[in-house]
Amino acid sequence: MYTLYHHPFCPHSRFIRLVLGEHGLDLRLVEERAWERREGFLVLNPAGTTPVLMADGFPPIPGAGIIAEYLDETHGLEAGERRLLPASMAERVEVRRLMAWFNEKFFEEASNPLVIERIYKRFMSEENGGGAPATDVIRAAKVNVRYHLAYIGWLAQTRNFLAGDRLTYADLAAAAHLSAIDYLGDVPWHEDEAAKAWYARVKSRPSFRPLLSEWLAGVPASRTYVDLDF
Repeated sequence: MYTLYHHPFCPHSRFIRLVLGEHGLDLRLVEERAWERREGFLVLNPAGTTPVLMADGFPPIPGAGIIAEYLDETHGLEAGERRLLPASMAERVEVRRLMAWFNEKFFEEASNPLVIERIYKRFMSEENGGGAPATDVIRAAKVNVRYHLAYIGWLAQTRNFLAGDRLTYADLAAAAHLSAIDYLGDVPWHEDEAAKAWYARVKSRPSFRPLLSEWLAGVPASRTYVDLDF
């Protein structure tokens, strides 16, 4: 049994939840509002960011990239052909490149500012940065989403999945970030049919169901969020 300190709309947390779901691993979720900088949570991860995975016999495992590597080392071999980080070095490099693209670049330019401004700020105190959403930040992030969506569409047109022939961490990372902002209706799916078709395939997987069942009080999900045939 794993315990994951997470926030339901933290894109990195969503990525790890998808990975754990693909492996079929039992999971206990503990919601953490990282901006509150709770002392008990800072003991687990001094960086004060989600997600943090707790596994019996191990110290706290912080951060999406580190958790993903840990899960591959502990469960990858038994997954066989369904391994999310492939065995060959060339494939591993490409998966890691794209995983970093979405967990770092997409996060910085698009998903993080949108989630902060449109979700987190609703729950933050003024001292923690709460308040009215910054419309200029939202506007810039929405523009960036369009460029990233076009890149995903190009990858989806040239490969079966984003990093190659089969599902990998790259697909789950991209889908996790998109899911958080798709809830808000901030993904212009009409602009790229290839990206839309790829996302529909990933979104239809059983590992995605727990994410799609979560709702935020006072913030209704977009029409496309739950619809598998959007």
